[in-house]
Amino acid sequence: MVWLMMLAWMMATTVWADSGDVPPPPAGVERPQYKITVTQKGKTLGSIVIELFPDIAPKHVANFDSLVAIGFYNGTAFHRVIPNFMIQGGDPNSKTKPRDQWGYGDPSQKRIPAEFNKISHRRGIVSAARAADPNSATSQFFICVADAPWLDGQYTVFGRVLQGMEVADAVVNVPRDQRDNPIDKVEMTIVKLEGKERIQTAPKK
Repeated sequence: MVWLMMLAWMMATTVWADSGDVPPPPAGVERPQYKITVTQKGKTLGSIVIELFPDIAPKHVANFDSLVAIGFYNGTAFHRVIPNFMIQGGDPNSKTKPRDQWGYGDPSQKRIPAEFNKISHRRGIVSAARAADPNSATSQFFICVADAPWLDGQYTVFGRVLQGMEVADAVVNVPRDQRDNPIDKVEMTIVKLEGKERIQTAPKK
């Protein structure tokens, strides 16, 4: 019974490296990992560990990595949460600007051209948010909390959750307003994991 409970917990909180339609990385490619620590009203809700795909969406990964390196995401919010769909964040406006500007981004931000691929928007997938122009992605991203295949081929998948989906589930279910904005701000801090901090993923069989 204990083993079954542990197995259920692992399946709920981890997306293994050989799951879904995500191919293994090419020989010699190490996919970077990042820890997103989530807080609300000074309380830590938990951490989400993600793995990005430089072999699949190199421009999006390089952009994300460069932003993490300068602490860009620290203090930004998950400003849009929709149950049974996704949580979205990473807009610089969500740091200090009024809420009605959250989600619109800064026009001076670098735009990243689309890198559409064959990976489906399944639960745990990390994808790039954008405006109507397919080549308008900047810093915003979203994490699917449920499968969303209608997004396939229209938004760039560039990573997935390795651990902490229970935290994403908690975020998507916080009280929100009519704009799907959490009533109490949900903030994030993102750091890159190195060496022994990295999660060992199971090899594809």
